[in-house]
Amino acid sequence: MGLVARAGLVLLGIIIALGYQLYQQLSVTPRVPSNIEFYEYWGPEGGDPYGDSLEIVPFNISYPPEVIERLRQQLNDGPKLTPPLEDTAFQYGFNSDRLQEIVEYWRTDYLDRWDEREAYLNRFTHFKTQIQGLEIHFLRDKSKTVINPKRIVPLLMLHGWPGSVREFYDIIPKLSNRTSDKEYVFDVIVPSLPGYGWSQGSARPGLSVSKVAVVMKNLMARLGYRRFYIQGGDWGAIIGNLMAILFEKDILGVHLNMCMGSGSPLTIGKMLVSSLVPSYFIEKQYIDFYHPTWPKIVELILEGGYMHLQATKPDTIGTALQSNPIGLAAYILEKFSTWTNPSNRDLKNGGLEQHYSLDALLDNVMIYYLTNSITTSQRLYAESFSAAELAKQYENIPTNVPAACAKFRHELFQYPDWILKEHFTNLMQSNHYNDGGHFAAMQFPDVLYKDIVQFVNRLYRRVEE
Repeated sequence: MGLVARAGLVLLGIIIALGYQLYQQLSVTPRVPSNIEFYEYWGPEGGDPYGDSLEIVPFNISYPPEVIERLRQQLNDGPKLTPPLEDTAFQYGFNSDRLQEIVEYWRTDYLDRWDEREAYLNRFTHFKTQIQGLEIHFLRDKSKTVINPKRIVPLLMLHGWPGSVREFYDIIPKLSNRTSDKEYVFDVIVPSLPGYGWSQGSARPGLSVSKVAVVMKNLMARLGYRRFYIQGGDWGAIIGNLMAILFEKDILGVHLNMCMGSGSPLTIGKMLVSSLVPSYFIEKQYIDFYHPTWPKIVELILEGGYMHLQATKPDTIGTALQSNPIGLAAYILEKFSTWTNPSNRDLKNGGLEQHYSLDALLDNVMIYYLTNSITTSQRLYAESFSAAELAKQYENIPTNVPAACAKFRHELFQYPDWILKEHFTNLMQSNHYNDGGHFAAMQFPDVLYKDIVQFVNRLYRRVEE
């Protein structure tokens, strides 16, 4: 063998050795922390981290007439909106002609019926309780006719931003009532995340998604449940995933309509490989849920401006939206347009009423307005994208909790199952739906309900036994 050939073999050996070493480094799995702090205090200064009242207090949504009339006056005295550019719809953001129509409906028809809307928001039983120094709000719907505890399945449902507990109002009765497709009923617990709606926001930095996961675990313990199911989308999916990682033995199953894969370099590399030969990794009829990858990344960039703002300057954008109902509605409802279907950008009405009623959409905006929670809700981005939180690399830790992913075609980003299974090692169900977007519980409650029940039915008898 010649000198050149030998040198080539040596070089090849070095490359292979370095490649293997790099692979091992990238494959290192972070460990679940053994010292989770269950009493970390997030309340006002001077409070006692062990001083939570254990009381669960009924809560009624009620606002005096002067609050509603002040809102009506703000809507009436709002700024003169800049006309949209010729021949544009929602490509530049919320179309101001459409916004003016919604504001008029809000100011008159909707607020004229506020007693009716307030009663609707109170249709379920609401509570508050103190967890780690914070007043945490939740609603609960539990069958009064089912006594056998084996027939009652606890389900924690978690919303995201810019949603609220209102997203689940159409699906809750389907879950909590007796139906022929299940041998049980759900005890449905739907909290407002800390800083959202009627749940108190943190008084100090650091309340990230992994910390919220602990708050939610403590809430379920307060209600008497050590083991339970989780369902969530958006932040709710991320928090549910973290609970499945941190409390693996206690989560019966996790059902998500925004399943996220590992954020490791290996996962990113596999996504790139998959984009080159997708038919090798993905069933043909589902390829367009994931590929081509670049247009989907471009779409994320187009829709990602809010995230950068909220992850870096949540209080600045919050100040612009507080006590500014018209701006608040535009900021929130734009997401219900584009995140439901990106093609809605080309519709002058934003496609909002194709799947949602204006009453439902304005109910959600009202929750942010009445509770003045837009700033505190947005701080979750800054805390969760902080260097300290990202350094934990929790998303790179696999979980063996039984998992289900409901994949709606227009979700912001999707991971194929072969990659998800690295993280959800017990992925039991993955269903693809040819329509639907980011707000599945509100857009298609019947579809999401059936997907949840299909998943829990796979596990119910096993748990019962």
